[in-house]
Amino acid sequence: MAAQDSSPADLGPAATAEKNDRCTYTDRETGNEDPLAQTAESEKEIGVSTDNETSIDETDKIPDGGAAAWLVILGAWCASFCAYGWINTVGTFQVYYETGPLRDYSSSEISWIPSLQIFFMSFLGPIIGRIYDRYGLRILVIVGSFMHVFGLMMASLSSEYYQLLLSQGVCSAIGVAAVFICAITVISEWFSTRRGLAFGVMATGASVGGVVFPIMISNMIRTVGYGWAMRTAAFVILVLLIITNLTLRSRRVRTHTKLPRSSLIKPFHEIAFVVLLAGLFLVPFGLYVPVTYIPSVALGAGLETEMAQNLVAIYNASSLVGRLGSGYISDKLGKYNSFIVACYMSGTLILAMWIPAHGLPVTVTFTVLFGIFSGAYISLMAALVAQISPPEELGYRNGLTFFVSAIGGLITSPIAGAILEGPGSWVGLKVFAGVMMISGTSAILAARILKTGPNLRAVF
Repeated sequence: MAAQDSSPADLGPAATAEKNDRCTYTDRETGNEDPLAQTAESEKEIGVSTDNETSIDETDKIPDGGAAAWLVILGAWCASFCAYGWINTVGTFQVYYETGPLRDYSSSEISWIPSLQIFFMSFLGPIIGRIYDRYGLRILVIVGSFMHVFGLMMASLSSEYYQLLLSQGVCSAIGVAAVFICAITVISEWFSTRRGLAFGVMATGASVGGVVFPIMISNMIRTVGYGWAMRTAAFVILVLLIITNLTLRSRRVRTHTKLPRSSLIKPFHEIAFVVLLAGLFLVPFGLYVPVTYIPSVALGAGLETEMAQNLVAIYNASSLVGRLGSGYISDKLGKYNSFIVACYMSGTLILAMWIPAHGLPVTVTFTVLFGIFSGAYISLMAALVAQISPPEELGYRNGLTFFVSAIGGLITSPIAGAILEGPGSWVGLKVFAGVMMISGTSAILAARILKTGPNLRAVF
């Protein structure tokens, strides 16, 4: 959308997406305005509400590096550690609740706790994204940090099912949503050509958190009890979120112009974006089933409880490699290309390897490989949105993608629990996960084709 002589139609979809990486708003130092700003001014004169006006701090050119940009990545990394790193421990809690305080509840009922975590982390996406686009990230990150820590502190005092639902499944998850959506959206204001690497570095925070938290929680539950295990985790998260609050900074200065209602449905007029949303709705079905049930499947196969719980840490350790690697590779081969290949491989591994898996070696091998390839989901999801979206709408559009994935996040575990209670048992659950992963990836491939045409060699 930069002000140039050529039109978007002349440049083609890939070039148009590249141009969207530049933020073409009024520069505070020069006072120069581009055609987009002049159009917005004309609309004001005739009484038409315009989209949220923003100006860019210091320059309209995305830095793609430098101390300030990498400090933002540090804050985003800490947010990722505390947000998705914590969410990635759901398998550990599933096993603990089934054998501990909630042993009288079914697997399907217990699974509503992690499902609500995933759901609320994503359900509020459009609202949080809209607030971000209009007001910035500061108040969102502060409130989100408080709710995440407060929710975990309350969970440490909980012993009843409804208490755990409200504290861990609702309060903490809402805080996670506010912090994480701000962190993942602000990266696109600081990085363009190295955006994949930036997202990949941020996503490793979730992997490191997913390694640290399961080991820490499971060991501390055995030694000092569930309450102090949760409180210790909350204190660790508090320290890291203080760093997030100090380092995350947006380059845009909001003017709080009233947003027209028509802008809420604008993304749904773009077929490629709608198809992308459909794909990102289906993929979580294939992702969260293994993440949640790998330990339970291992227990059913005869592995010891400690080893089964450590599989969560093994998954997240291998996912770290996948998230960083897919981010780096995507800058060379294209965000969509890298995401599609990685997710097709993830679905294939579920169907070809997890279904017949028996014994420790095969289970660990599947966990490692699935972690590597599925890492692209967290690393590149926001990059897919940024590739085909105008920068001034990134908060809202990222929120929409999280909202859509929230539906899958909410119902995946209950569906899985229901499948386990039926005659299909573990095989039926694994088939369900693999088919959903491949179906969602196929929809994202269709979105890519809508933007680039049938040329599969295009870097996109």
